[in-house]
Amino acid sequence: MARILIVDDSPSQLLGIKRIVEKLGHEAITAEDGAQGVEVAKREIPDLILMDVVMPNLNGFQATRTISKEETTKHIPIILVTTKDQDTDKVWGLRQGAKDYVVKPIKEEELVAALKEHLPK
Repeated sequence: MARILIVDDSPSQLLGIKRIVEKLGHEAITAEDGAQGVEVAKREIPDLILMDVVMPNLNGFQATRTISKEETTKHIPIILVTTKDQDTDKVWGLRQGAKDYVVKPIKEEELVAALKEHLPK
């Protein structure tokens, strides 16, 4: 069982993603914006992070960059989960340190495949 941090400012998205994560037998921890996501990542050191992009305070690109540069959290794989579906958004997200990119609305099988690929073995 892995501990997965879900960062999303939408309560319905948070709940939907949490349901998928828990159905796979993993523990879900949550944060409601990028700044809180960075704090929780540093405190909890999850096995993987699912990060929204469009959020208040600190967007997902900024939070991903911060987490992937921080010594204590840079090993944690981050998957961006967002409505931003342009190729330039994907390239930018990967350049910030994300390992993968899943576009909303989420297809459960796509998210499950990304989790299986990036969770530590």
